[in-house]
Amino acid sequence: MSRKIKVAIIGSGNIGTDLMIKIMRTSGVLEMAAFVGIDAESDGLKRAERLGVATTAEGVDGLIELPVWREIGIVFDATSAGAHKRNSEVVTAAGKVMIDLTPAAIGPYVVPVVNGDRHLDAPNVNMVTCGGQATIPIVAAVSSVATVHYAEIVASISSKSAGPGTRANIDEFTETTSKGIEQVGGAGKGKAIIILNPADPPMIMRDTVFTLSSGADEAQIEAAIEAMVARVNTYVPGYRLKQKIQFERFGSNNPARIPGLGTYEGIKTSVFLEVEGAAHYLPAYAGNLDIMTSAGLRTAERIATRRLQKEAA
Repeated sequence: MSRKIKVAIIGSGNIGTDLMIKIMRTSGVLEMAAFVGIDAESDGLKRAERLGVATTAEGVDGLIELPVWREIGIVFDATSAGAHKRNSEVVTAAGKVMIDLTPAAIGPYVVPVVNGDRHLDAPNVNMVTCGGQATIPIVAAVSSVATVHYAEIVASISSKSAGPGTRANIDEFTETTSKGIEQVGGAGKGKAIIILNPADPPMIMRDTVFTLSSGADEAQIEAAIEAMVARVNTYVPGYRLKQKIQFERFGSNNPARIPGLGTYEGIKTSVFLEVEGAAHYLPAYAGNLDIMTSAGLRTAERIATRRLQKEAA
């Protein structure tokens, strides 16, 4: 396709800057048109200026005053859950698509490999959280062959990769991820925990996924998980299993007990993941940020491709 869909990014921090570089380096259907922040001295805005991208330090109000605004079709929000509400109102009122990389969850949750094609016409789509993008595919894989009664995820990230936005949205992270585990992953009940690890040198993102399921055997579950890991790896090359998948059976003589939910018979599956970043802008250990920008990029490319195909038809 010769034409590209012009995009803007609101948020000149780590996520926004990494996403800008990914778009400029790798996308065949998206064109960087505007980069928006609130701090004129931020590294992201200065980098965008050097790259020839239109910039403003006046937030979304500055964005709509840029000459290129009328040509933009997709806007990414890499700010915070609190700021997203107004950003979304302004963007969607102008008929543009909003891709939300905050935990605000105004629009439907989207995980590219699970439900990426279901919401291509939505005015606002939410990319859940970094932990959600890493773990919901695993829960969905188990759900594709079994009934998942309960799923719990633990996302461990380097403290150095958790910026002000991440730290300010910890409560939203756990709530949004838990809901995503249920609504997109297919679990009857979901729980999410995040750990900021201060280790130095910084640790690569690690995620642990526990599911309690029935209706499928270990071989079926393992095959579904391995196939899903391979699919995520197509757009997040650093996404991989850290060790062999582990199983534990629970029967009538030793049922699994989940506080507040009762007892269950079935299989407990433990999956250990590692997410290494592509280091386009962020360090390789910041896989938590890289998987968010990669998922947002993949989603935007699907939306853009569909729009370009309609134009060509």
